[in-house]
Amino acid sequence: MGVYFWIPCVARGGDYLLALTDLPTCPGLFYGSQARDGVLSRMRIPGGILNAQQCRTIADLADQYSTGCLQVTNRANLQIREVNSEIAPEVWNRLQELGIASRRVEVDPIRNIMASPTAGIDRQQLLDTRPLVKAWDDYLQTHPELSELSPKFSIGFDGGESVSIQALRNDILLAAEGRSTQSEILFRLYLNGDTGILIQESQCISVLATLASAYLEYTKNRPRIDGKKPRLRHLLADWGADSYLEKVQQNLPFLWQFTSCTFPKNRQDASSEKSLPHHRHLGIHPQRQSGFSYMGIALPLGRLESKQLGNLANLAQKLARGTMRLTPWQNLLISDIPNSQLFEVKQQVADLGLHSSATCLDSCLVACAGSSGCASAATDTQSHALAMVRDLTQKLTIDVPINIHFSGCQKSCAQHQPIDITLVGIQIERGDETIEGYDIYAGRKDLPFGRQIFQAVSAIETPDAIERMLRVYQRFREPGESLGEFVDLQAIDQLQELFSTENGNFK
Repeated sequence: MGVYFWIPCVARGGDYLLALTDLPTCPGLFYGSQARDGVLSRMRIPGGILNAQQCRTIADLADQYSTGCLQVTNRANLQIREVNSEIAPEVWNRLQELGIASRRVEVDPIRNIMASPTAGIDRQQLLDTRPLVKAWDDYLQTHPELSELSPKFSIGFDGGESVSIQALRNDILLAAEGRSTQSEILFRLYLNGDTGILIQESQCISVLATLASAYLEYTKNRPRIDGKKPRLRHLLADWGADSYLEKVQQNLPFLWQFTSCTFPKNRQDASSEKSLPHHRHLGIHPQRQSGFSYMGIALPLGRLESKQLGNLANLAQKLARGTMRLTPWQNLLISDIPNSQLFEVKQQVADLGLHSSATCLDSCLVACAGSSGCASAATDTQSHALAMVRDLTQKLTIDVPINIHFSGCQKSCAQHQPIDITLVGIQIERGDETIEGYDIYAGRKDLPFGRQIFQAVSAIETPDAIERMLRVYQRFREPGESLGEFVDLQAIDQLQELFSTENGNFK
């Protein structure tokens, strides 16, 4: 079967623009990327929010132009895998009319704008960040010159929700902290760490615009790195954060407001309550709107069939207010469900083969594309992860959420911080053959993966190794202690010995 190259046609002023045929490594909607399993198309969904009509249109698109396989990403994008034919120009027009596609093709590759999936409905929030997400997306759409920035340029807004995104990786994060004396919400500015700068809500977009403009100036004067546009982290390494902020200050009509730094210097070091919400959104939770709740639905590895998406859209429209929210943890929410309809929604979700429990092994399962979709991966992470869950589900039951992360290589694209268990793909030489396998890590210590427990475990042996770890944890844990916390408190040699034999004696 031949390889299809996706050549999209985009409506602009009555004319059609034919995109370049060389496919970039970072896919967008208009510029697909060639993966090992076919062409991959990725839709930017600012803030992760979709309405029922948009969902049905995406489901129809996946049915018509691919195998119907959809996947939620760790930036709350929605991607279609295995696109197998050229998409007609009128389809692009329809997607733009519905607000699914960028109005400007040039800025489509820029990373999705991240926000809490419970923005506007979270009982703990300080501020609804949805208007800020829209305002920044509108700015991008009207400033196509920002397409010269790295497509990995990323912005996040955290409104103080209980489902926080503070620990997730963004070039720039604005996190709501409290109110000023004028009762306006203040945001703390992060550039890979706390800058100690507070920004008023009304200043957020102008600050982001000026930060982006200074970054653009740097990009124009900086040679490409391995053929790629420089990242913001390259600017920070070359200029330093202080010099960057001074340059930005010169172009702002107001002065920076500095405060003593009470947050951790690096947001990856935030408290476990803020930094590890992999499961907090799953299940049924009351909204700030009286009489309504949202339901977080688990999607194993973010996968969703087009038929499931269409049926979920119909369900959301019939029994709720027609809104679905994709999460950076590769799951989704149905929001604004009248409490009187919760039982019916839960039953219909189950009828679609899905569930909302955080204590199933597939609920907090994370994997990169693996060797079936990425040339960098040493192992087929997706199939190995699903096979492991199927095997373990028949052998044991868990009563707390367990985060298990499969990474096909050292890049750790799917999850950037260690939590419970991480498996890193390797090639193992055994006799005259090379087989797929994993180094297995656990706990939150020793970035980037945790503490190494097992080395060079074959893919076939992996479920047994994980089963031993889970059984030991269940046997010896303290009340309320997560697997990651359990691992971090023990001596590594003792853990390795205990995990190597199911019947070991823990001291």
